[in-house]
Amino acid sequence: MNPILEAFIKLASSFVGTLGFAIFMHAPKRAWLPASTIGGVAYLLYWALMQMGLNDPTAIFIGALLGSVLGQYCARRMRMIASIFVLLSMIPLVPGLGLYRCMHYLAQEMYSAGADAGVRAMVDVVMIALGLAVGSFLFRLVAGAKPPKEAVK
Repeated sequence: MNPILEAFIKLASSFVGTLGFAIFMHAPKRAWLPASTIGGVAYLLYWALMQMGLNDPTAIFIGALLGSVLGQYCARRMRMIASIFVLLSMIPLVPGLGLYRCMHYLAQEMYSAGADAGVRAMVDVVMIALGLAVGSFLFRLVAGAKPPKEAVK
């Protein structure tokens, strides 16, 4: 498949998945498109890094870091809470297939394969959490805790 077409499909499908989750979770309507775009871009970065040969945990960390920084920025620009954008932007990165495989292997009494799949999925979850934390920290460090312009007299 053409790499550009594949990248577009990854971006579009992660955008639609994030949008569906935003609707399902009753996120504010004005946050749907920006949060879905951030989710799509974060997943696209993760996918591109994987295509370049980076290992899965590192690629997920960098994708989550980008999603966190963009979510924080968007929240500040739109004067909304950051957790809306950050939560939604992480949806495409969640290792659902790895967690499913863990449960499948365990149900089939393939305990070694199940433990391996579970550990890999949990490493990905930890990398998402680290990416969120580091992204939030870096954004606050760079942007500072400045009050909105309307509040300054």
